Amino acid sequence: MGSNTNDFINQWLLKYQLSVFKYERIASFINTVVAVVILIYNYGFYLLEDDIRILLSILDVIFFVYCISYLLRIIFSSHRFKFFKSTFVEGTFLLYIAFNGLFHYFFGVRLIEEFLKSFWFENSFLQYVNYLFFCLFILICIEITKSSSAISEYKIKPSTTFIFSFILLILLGTFGLMLPACSVGVDESMSFLDALFTSVSASCVTGLAVVDTGQFFTFKGKIVILLLAQLGGIGIVSFATFFATFLSKGVSLKHKTIIQDVLSSEDLSSATGLLRKVIFLTLLIEALGSILIFFSWDSNLVFNNLFQKIFYSIFHSISAFCNAGFSLFPDSLNTYIVSDETTEFSTPGMVVDLRHMYGLHLVIGFIIIFGSFGFTTIEEIFSPQKIADRFRNPWKKFSIGTSISLYSTVILILIGMIAVFFLEIDELREDRTLFESLVASFFQSVTTRTAGFNSMDFGSMKPSTIIVMIFLMFIGAAPGSTGGGIKSSTFYVLLLSSIGIIRGQERIVVRKRTISDDNIKRSYSIFMFAAIYNLLAIFVLTITELDNPNIDILPLVFEQISAFGTAGLSMGITGELSSFGKVVIILSMYIGRVGTLTLALALSSTVQTNKFQYPEAHVMVG
Repeated sequence: MGSNTNDFINQWLLKYQLSVFKYERIASFINTVVAVVILIYNYGFYLLEDDIRILLSILDVIFFVYCISYLLRIIFSSHRFKFFKSTFVEGTFLLYIAFNGLFHYFFGVRLIEEFLKSFWFENSFLQYVNYLFFCLFILICIEITKSSSAISEYKIKPSTTFIFSFILLILLGTFGLMLPACSVGVDESMSFLDALFTSVSASCVTGLAVVDTGQFFTFKGKIVILLLAQLGGIGIVSFATFFATFLSKGVSLKHKTIIQDVLSSEDLSSATGLLRKVIFLTLLIEALGSILIFFSWDSNLVFNNLFQKIFYSIFHSISAFCNAGFSLFPDSLNTYIVSDETTEFSTPGMVVDLRHMYGLHLVIGFIIIFGSFGFTTIEEIFSPQKIADRFRNPWKKFSIGTSISLYSTVILILIGMIAVFFLEIDELREDRTLFESLVASFFQSVTTRTAGFNSMDFGSMKPSTIIVMIFLMFIGAAPGSTGGGIKSSTFYVLLLSSIGIIRGQERIVVRKRTISDDNIKRSYSIFMFAAIYNLLAIFVLTITELDNPNIDILPLVFEQISAFGTAGLSMGITGELSSFGKVVIILSMYIGRVGTLTLALALSSTVQTNKFQYPEAHVMVG
C-alpha cells in the first residue's frame, strides 16, 4: 500500500515537473535580479537607517524565495538524493539561512546579531546588515555559477565566450565605479568614460589610471577595483568554473575547453583539476605576499589604524600577483611626500618615502614574478605533489613550457636590469648605494614587463632606456599568466624559428622535442597581429593627441605599448589624453589582455578546406 502511494505521488509530481521547473527558473531569475539591485543600492548609495530596515524586509522575502525554490527542486526531482548530493553546498547554506530566519520569526531573536553584540563590535546592527548582504552575495554567486553552466547548451566558440566574459566584467565594473558611494568628495559620480577606462585597466590588469586611485575612490571603490583585478587576472569564467566544481555534478566540455585555453593546459581532461590547484596556489601566494608586505612597510609610514595597514597590504599583494599595477599611493612606489595635511597615511610634517623601501620593492617584485610565470608553471614549480616528486626523482626536468617560462623570465629580467642600471646610473647613484641601485634596477625591470608599479620617474628617463622598456612591455609575461604582451614563449619560438631558417634547419628542436609547425605559425600570427595593431593605434594617437603641447611622440608610443602589454606604466600623459585617445587606449588594454589571436579566432568564421594542393609558387622575399 505504501509503495503504491509513493509511486502515485511520484507520478503526480512528474506530471507537473516541467511546468514547476519552468516557473521556478523564472522566479529565481527575477529574485536574483532584485537581489543584485538591492545589493548595489545598499552599498552604492548613502542610506539612512530607516532605508536599510526597508531593505532588510525585502531581503527576508528574497531569502524565502531562494529557500522555496530549492525545496521545489528537491520535491520535483526524479532522483532526490542524487540531486541533494550534487547540490550539497547550496542546500546546506540555504538550510542555515532558513534556520536563522525561522528562529527570528518564531522567537523574535536574530541569533547572529546577538552573537555580534556579545563581542566588541560598536554597531552590531551595521555588522549584522553586512553579514546578511554577504550571505546574499554568496547566493547571487551560486545563481550566476549555475547560469554559467548553460553556455554548453549554445553553439558559441570558447574564444568568443572568453572575450565576452571580459566585456561583461568591464561593464559591471564601470557601473560599480560610477556609483556615488565609490567616489570621495565629489558632487557627481565618476564620468562614464573615466569609469570605463578604470574598469578596463583593472579588469585587463593594466594599471593605467586617469585619477589618483588612493585619493579619488572610497573604500568601496577600492574594493571594486580589487575584485576587478582578481577576476580579470584569473578570468571570470575560470572563477565560475571553479565554483561550479563545488556546486554541481561536473563541468561541461566547453567550460573545460575555455579553461584549457586560459591556463595553456596541454591536457583537456585535467584542466579543471589544474584550475583548482592554480586558484588555491594563487590565494596562498597572495596571502603570503600580504603578510610579507605588511611587515615591509617602513616605520615612517604611519597608517590610521591596523585595518588600513592590512587592507593596503592585501591590495598591493593582489595587484602585484595579478600584475594589475594599481597602487593606493599617489605616484605608485615612487611616492615621496612631505605632508602638510592629514591624509590616509600621513600627518602634517611627516615624510612619506616609498622610493627607498627596498624590502617592500623586493617583496612586490617577487610576487610580480610569480604572477608572470603562468599558471601551469606555478602549479608545476610550487605544487606540493610536484615538489615531492622532484625530491624522489631529482633527475626529472621541468616540462619544456615551464623551462621556457623560467629561462625567458630570468633572461628578460637581466636584460632590463642591466639596461636600467647602466643607462640610468647617474640618477640611480644620486641618492642610492650600489646595492640599492641594483635593487631599483631589478624592480623596474621586473615591473616593466607587465606589472605597472614604478619606483623611478619614467618621465625623466633617457630615450634609450624607454626603448628598452617598450621592448620588454611588448614581449610581456609568460603564456597562461595574468600578464599581457605577445608572451615570452612566443618571442622564444620566433627567435628559434628565425635562427633555424637562417641556418637552413628543417625542424626546430628543443630538448630533443620538435616544435610543431602549428606552434610556429601561431607565434608568427600573434606577432603580426600585435605589430600591425600597435602601428595602427600609434598612427591614430598621433592624429588625435599630438596637438596637445604636453604630449610628445615617444611618451605616446610608450603609453600605447604599455596599454597593449597591460604593463600600466606611463610617462605621465594618461590624464592628458583626449576622449578619443582614451578610447584607443581602452581598446588596446582589452586586446592586450584577451590576446590578439584569441580575438581573431573569435571573430573568424570556419574555413572550408579540401584535401587537395595547388602547385607551389615562388615569391621573392627579403
